[in-house]
Amino acid sequence: MPDDLERQAQGQLRRGLRIAMLLVTAAILFGLSLSNVIRKLDTFTAPAAQLAAFAALAAVLTGEAVLVVLGRPWGALRRPAVAVVLGASALSYTTLDGHTATTTDWAFGAANWVGVVVLLDRPLRSLVAFLVAHELTALADLVLIEGASQSALARFATGSVTVIGFPLCLSVVTVVLGRIGAAAAAATRELERVRTEEAVATEAHRRRTRRFAELSGTTVPLLEGLADGSLAPDDVEVQRRSAIEAARMRRLFAETDSVVDPLLHELRHCADVADRKGVEVELDARGRLPALPVPVRRDLTEAALTALATAESWARVTVVGEPELVSVSVVADCGEVDLPRPATPEVRVEMFGTDATVWMEVRWQPTRRTSKPAPLVAAG
Repeated sequence: MPDDLERQAQGQLRRGLRIAMLLVTAAILFGLSLSNVIRKLDTFTAPAAQLAAFAALAAVLTGEAVLVVLGRPWGALRRPAVAVVLGASALSYTTLDGHTATTTDWAFGAANWVGVVVLLDRPLRSLVAFLVAHELTALADLVLIEGASQSALARFATGSVTVIGFPLCLSVVTVVLGRIGAAAAAATRELERVRTEEAVATEAHRRRTRRFAELSGTTVPLLEGLADGSLAPDDVEVQRRSAIEAARMRRLFAETDSVVDPLLHELRHCADVADRKGVEVELDARGRLPALPVPVRRDLTEAALTALATAESWARVTVVGEPELVSVSVVADCGEVDLPRPATPEVRVEMFGTDATVWMEVRWQPTRRTSKPAPLVAAG
């Protein structure tokens, strides 16, 4: 099925064709046909019938102008409009007195164009059926009134070339333009898809580069030390650093996930590192978390990340969310830990603890404006 882009392109093309066809038909009806009606009015046996037929066609054309301005199709009014066009054509023929397909027969070359206006956005077979009905109406008048003489049939056949040929050719061009428009929309859609894929690939490469730069300051030196033997794997401090870096890596990878609550999602990934060591972790969330930028989330999760990565047997993390306040507190048997200063000025860290148990709370308040990062507040 066509997507929004294709439907929009086809709609614009269809509107342009309707406007062009409306202008051409208006020139034919109110220019050539009206002048013929006025000049030949005294030759009609019933001039009122000819004027009524002209008024009916003019009303249909006016309806098309209104619909174009409103941007709406004919819809359920299409069939009544076609019936009015054919009826106006038949009414005109009844009072021509044997002048079918002559200059006096103004409706022969006007009603066909008005019908094309109504059926422009319909399948080609609908237009062909209308033109055939229009021709049969004129032919019936020719046979019944003039007796279908050889000269009359020749005149009718000659006039039919333009009456059928021109509208039919125009309808074929409309169909071709519609297909070209659909093909152009499809090509545009494919181009947008390729550009999107390229943008996604570029963004993924940029994220990978940024991740490596973020890890190079802490993780890479640790890995290099383990690789060259300067750091011992059985050293308790090295193990603590390794656990913290592993949690940071898990958090870093979780930052790119599309989830409802990114902060809780990242904390769960940090807790997974502790869980793998056999630490009993309890994570509790209350309130509703606002949307937080990545730097703020990193500051909020750093204390919990460190405590979870270095806890001995248990840890409890509590997250409280409000529109203007987010708090992440953690209690764990991790002993004394060193936390980096928050990079976000609105983030404040408090820490209390003993040798065995530590309580830490990180609060973010966007209304708090400070010129420097908030210091760590600790009490033993």
